[in-house]
Amino acid sequence: MRWPRTALPLLALDLALGLLAWWGAFWLRFNLDIPDDFELLAWQASPWCVLGLAAGLVVMRVDRQVWTFIGLSELRQLGSGVVLGAVLTAVAVLMLRIPNFPRSVLLLQPLLALVLLGAARAAWRTLAERRLHGLGAEPVVIVGSLQDAAGALRALKGSQKWRPVGIVSPLAQERGRSLQDVRVLGTIAQLQDVCAAAGVHTALLASAPGASERREALLVAADARITLLTLPRPDQWLQAESSGPRKIELEDLLGRAPVALDVAGLAELFSGQVVVVTGAGGSIGSELCRQVARFGVGRLVCVDVSEYNIYQLEQELRRAHPQMQAAYYTANVREPERLRAILQRHQPAVVFHAAAYKHVPLMEQHNEIEALRTNVLGTLNAARAAAACGVRRFVMISTDKAVNPTNVMGASKRLAELLVQAVALREPRTQFVSVRFGNVLGSSGSVVPLFSAQIARGGPVTVTHPDIVRYFMTIPEAAQLVLQAGLMGRSGQIFVLDMGEPVKIVELARMLIRLSGKTEQEVPIAFSGLRPGEKLYEELLADDETTEPTPHAKLRIAKTSGPLPDVEEVVRWIDDAGAQPGAEALRAWLRQHVPEYQSQVAP
Repeated sequence: MRWPRTALPLLALDLALGLLAWWGAFWLRFNLDIPDDFELLAWQASPWCVLGLAAGLVVMRVDRQVWTFIGLSELRQLGSGVVLGAVLTAVAVLMLRIPNFPRSVLLLQPLLALVLLGAARAAWRTLAERRLHGLGAEPVVIVGSLQDAAGALRALKGSQKWRPVGIVSPLAQERGRSLQDVRVLGTIAQLQDVCAAAGVHTALLASAPGASERREALLVAADARITLLTLPRPDQWLQAESSGPRKIELEDLLGRAPVALDVAGLAELFSGQVVVVTGAGGSIGSELCRQVARFGVGRLVCVDVSEYNIYQLEQELRRAHPQMQAAYYTANVREPERLRAILQRHQPAVVFHAAAYKHVPLMEQHNEIEALRTNVLGTLNAARAAAACGVRRFVMISTDKAVNPTNVMGASKRLAELLVQAVALREPRTQFVSVRFGNVLGSSGSVVPLFSAQIARGGPVTVTHPDIVRYFMTIPEAAQLVLQAGLMGRSGQIFVLDMGEPVKIVELARMLIRLSGKTEQEVPIAFSGLRPGEKLYEELLADDETTEPTPHAKLRIAKTSGPLPDVEEVVRWIDDAGAQPGAEALRAWLRQHVPEYQSQVAP
């Protein structure tokens, strides 16, 4: 067994300190004056002390410790090594039957050795940290409570770039307290004054559980021109290029907790299996492909109508998973024969149906029939093809806009849910599940890319109404919950995701402006009025009266009732509708099949 280069010198230092503790124990035993005959005993037995301590430290692998990063676990390991060494030394002394040997020395020596060896390590780490946090380290203020700041301080230990000089806490009662020699200097509202007094231009946002403190810190930091950083969550470390501080992003301000997945169940569902994703080039579809690829899928079949989107996805997945079997198709879900041919060729176990038109204003005027053909017939085609090919699970991606819809897009998705339930009754071999959720940050056509582009042009940022609110989650979170729902769902169920608290769109715009380093004076916000089919708020049916709980905290099952539509009649009407049926006739037909649909007069 080969020792590290520094192990022998550090072990020699430990043994020298252990020998010093041996003489210190004799010195204390005889009140600071060792008689000559007992001094001879100490010399005679000292080799056994050194050998016993060496054996104890080596057996407990103390000799392999890195002193620069010593912590509580290493000190516990050191204590075990010293105790084992003391036991071995005592056994040797007692077996040799050394006459008149003072047995109290055998108790005093390990205590003194533990103090000396621990102090040496503490001094080493202190000097190393001072050397690392030298003149080149940039001072930084930690933003968060003492509990949250503890994790950030641990992450910065040994950093040559950052030197924590203070903490600002959302809890006023923590002011004046200290953690690892770093004092709480004020509250978040006092961040500007604290940074000015300390000569600091950077603040590090600790992992606070609530989003309100994050947003407050962002506003204060932006006004003071202080750079605000954060640390990636532990579940993001494998995806992040670095686990060090990074610039804060919009999703950090939402305070979304990481999703707890049934990893074993998902691995069993996907490992070695064939999985098909329709709409694979879209925001949710592509993330579903990334997540499924993590679980060792046997073959991933990606289907999308956009040639460019499917090409981009192919290039990304080939780089990230070069060993994965995959097939990429440019196909339209409105063509049932093409879909069935793809599924018959690959015989998938699971199908995720994410292909849809989702842009409310576009589908509300001039394109109503296209929403029905893609969202309704496309879903029905995919569900029927899955049943015909013996697919075990079919998961449809729905939307919160299907709840009490006021627009054609939402009504088309609600009708698609009903058709999936109707197919589920006819095809018991396949488990058909629908999953509803709200807006996802950064998805194509969402407000975040729009606002970012407007900010880059210098504004104005256009918000439709000062009171409009939406639910938001990140794309990876939404995809992970879709996977979890697909695993646990029973046929015909509609799952609702926990979207957290709704966010005012105007507040979202303000946060994006601040994140860009601008102010509202530099990039103004303009209100443009509600667009056709747009509601002030979205509904998720996420309360106890309209949903049932599941074993997963972020998933609930929607309680829905009412008759299911006649599948053949729906297909016949849409097929016979022509290129552009009358808008009012189309809406009237939708109201017959989706009773909760109430079309909204364009503002």
